[in-house]
Amino acid sequence: MSVPAEPRGGLTLEPLAAARRRPTWGRRLRGRQDRHLWFGLFVLPFVAGMLVFVYVPIAWSAYLSFFDARATVTPTKFVGLANYSYLLTDPEFRSSLLVFIAFAVLIVPLTYVCSLGLALLLSGLRVAQAFFRSVFFIPTAVSYVIAAMIWRISFFNGGRFGLVNSLLRQLGGSNIDWLGGANYGYWVALVSLRLWLQVGFYMILLIAGLNRIPSETYEAAAIDGAAGWRMLRYITLPQLRATTAAVLMLLLINAFQAFDEFWNLLSGVNGTYPPYGRPPLVHLFVISLGGSNQDLGLGGAGTMILTAIIVVFGVAQNWFANRGADREER
Repeated sequence: MSVPAEPRGGLTLEPLAAARRRPTWGRRLRGRQDRHLWFGLFVLPFVAGMLVFVYVPIAWSAYLSFFDARATVTPTKFVGLANYSYLLTDPEFRSSLLVFIAFAVLIVPLTYVCSLGLALLLSGLRVAQAFFRSVFFIPTAVSYVIAAMIWRISFFNGGRFGLVNSLLRQLGGSNIDWLGGANYGYWVALVSLRLWLQVGFYMILLIAGLNRIPSETYEAAAIDGAAGWRMLRYITLPQLRATTAAVLMLLLINAFQAFDEFWNLLSGVNGTYPPYGRPPLVHLFVISLGGSNQDLGLGGAGTMILTAIIVVFGVAQNWFANRGADREER
């Protein structure tokens, strides 16, 4: 019986076949069944939109903030940190930051508590769960401008035919000029409008977090005698920590971006606003785009200041969340 001759150079056929089967660099980049390629094609429009409409404007605002850019996007006069110094020493801008703090202190915990309460109620609902989820989620699709105009014209217009004043008269009260600024009733309109618009969205996020909690955890806690507040305190809230951190961060950023409700509800004659009714974005919009000045340098500096504040709050929140998690693990 003859033995097959060994290939020249002492090479065997197995390494050659393995080399032919080894995927090329292009195939590795595309992935199995071109999964990486299709993923890139689907993600590309989103990434392009983020670059064009988010990151490029932020970078350009940072560039403009160091120039005297009045009614132009191609400035030539470099002023360094003068725009930042002007804003940080401007009493109106610092007052607008206090408006944000007051608004955030009101809206962030209220929205979280209402969203969590609805999420817990709907999670335990046996019938028509999808219907009630849709009912509470639909307001998130409404434009902030349209909702603000409805609140201003129909609900809190201060006239005798406004819905809120009509209810007050039915209860024996009198008409209130909600948006006039003589009192702080406009905060009721602002907070109620924001709650109606966004509670449903965060309710869905918290429901998703509740669905990730294993039912066995609740069963074991019930066997140990936990119920009601103890179940919420020791089981539900710790398991929702990651979702809660994300929800609170989104709420804080959205509070900082408050513009439409303040602009459409409270703007009076000649752009006047009631006390504590002009948040940072409204103030920056007025000084950067209002009138003939259009000081884009100040607007860019204000944008960078707000971005820095949001980053500081985000880092602090993550630090507190991680610290709480470490304490519970210990």
